[in-house]
Amino acid sequence: MRFGILPKLFITLIAVTVVPLGAIWYVDYRGSVDYLSRNIDDRLSAQADSAVSYVNAWVDTHARLLRQNASLDDIVSMNTRRQAPVLQSIARQYPWIFLAHTLGPDGINVGRSDQEAPKDYADREYFQQAMAGAPLGRQVVISKTTGQPAFILAAPIATRDGRRIGVLGIAMAIDDLSRTITAVRIGETGYAFLVDDRGNVIAHPKVRGSLATHPAVAAMGYEPKKKIVFTDTGKDVVAYAQKTEQGWTLVTQQDYAEAYAPLYEANRNALVLLAASVVFVALLSSLLAPRLTRPIRNLTEIADQISRGDLAVAIDEVDRSDEIGGLARAIDRLKSSVEVAMKRLGGDHRVLVRDYPPAVGGGATRS
Repeated sequence: MRFGILPKLFITLIAVTVVPLGAIWYVDYRGSVDYLSRNIDDRLSAQADSAVSYVNAWVDTHARLLRQNASLDDIVSMNTRRQAPVLQSIARQYPWIFLAHTLGPDGINVGRSDQEAPKDYADREYFQQAMAGAPLGRQVVISKTTGQPAFILAAPIATRDGRRIGVLGIAMAIDDLSRTITAVRIGETGYAFLVDDRGNVIAHPKVRGSLATHPAVAAMGYEPKKKIVFTDTGKDVVAYAQKTEQGWTLVTQQDYAEAYAPLYEANRNALVLLAASVVFVALLSSLLAPRLTRPIRNLTEIADQISRGDLAVAIDEVDRSDEIGGLARAIDRLKSSVEVAMKRLGGDHRVLVRDYPPAVGGGATRS
């Protein structure tokens, strides 16, 4: 395909505008993606770190409380009458602990802070863990006392020679812990939730029961911290999952569209600017290109007229100081040269005719 100078000039102007702007847009877009991804990761990760630190500190506080009281002589005595004042004191000092109790090796209550009849807790994991040698037993359960979700923390009661003779446990309402976790908000769609080592919900803004199959929980495995991107009810979600010291999983998540909205907006603005630049250059070239190509077309027509012998044509572009002016002056000199050559050619012709010798016999006439 052949193009004239006008479309070539137009394409050149568009190219020298679009290529640099496109390169700048791409570099800026990649930089924005990297920066925003790090920013999203840092924000979600920081929220997860903060919530996990709170959970660890919350559990550690109650673990120290248990260990201190489990070593008291009154508790070690495994005497109901001697244990009662200690258990009641624990419940009074910590209002969210609705039950402090001791269990014998068989799992039956020895003492209770609420003075109710003894119950059998032998089937509870926290009791089995503490009696089996774990430093602490823990479990999220439906309380036999209140019928509501509760977190149970238990410490072994041991004699001076290390023999385990029972368990001291505290049952806590998880409302306070749940409120703290569910108060975490990330934008309009982001939130945090906490599940135990079996996926049972400890704290969640909406869900109760089990979240063991939740993509962020299921993808954790044995890793201490992990970023997960998944689809939930048709929406992409970016999440950070992190293990607590108790083996629980704390998840902070946010809708992908909201998290990356600043990037989409920046990208859209960059594309609008690029399109506006192309339109501007197109308009500018449509105005400038004819002004640049018109003198060339004029000089082309003049050169064509000169080649046909029309030497009276005027060349207006000779006064220009640019390359077109130089071309015009060259054509003007060419016209002058052609004019001189034609005059010389015409004069030589007349001389030849005038000096032509008469024909033999005198009868011939000049032609």
